[in-house]
Amino acid sequence: MDASLYAWMLNRNTWTRNGTGVDGASRTTSRTQAAKMPVHGCSRLYVKGRIMGHKRSQRVAKCHTSLIKIEGVEKTEDAKFYFGKRVAYVYKATKEVRGSKIRVLWGRITRAHGNSGVVRAKFAHNIPPQAFAARVRIMLYPSSI
Repeated sequence: MDASLYAWMLNRNTWTRNGTGVDGASRTTSRTQAAKMPVHGCSRLYVKGRIMGHKRSQRVAKCHTSLIKIEGVEKTEDAKFYFGKRVAYVYKATKEVRGSKIRVLWGRITRAHGNSGVVRAKFAHNIPPQAFAARVRIMLYPSSI
């Protein structure tokens, strides 16, 4: 990225409308080009996923293990990267505790489930059925690389 464009993105108040800076030097990029460029200031430290349900047989559900579909993971080989990673199910409760209604259930990815990139996870407290199809956050730690 051009240094002058980066400086403009950091401090937009120093630029004038006609494309020149405070010092009078002309700039080659316009405001519309700079507005389309992504800002690299913030990044997500987790991957999105969805709770598919509990591990189960034909008639019996095994509530101690949850199945999670991770976005962008389509094969068992891709899912191996996430083994051992922490999973957070964030939800809102009705009762406020210690000044917040937001609660978190933490778990850990244990292994793959099938060949389509679905993984199994065990949570500290079992996931309730109301959480099926809800979003979870797969943290990118602990790192094994």
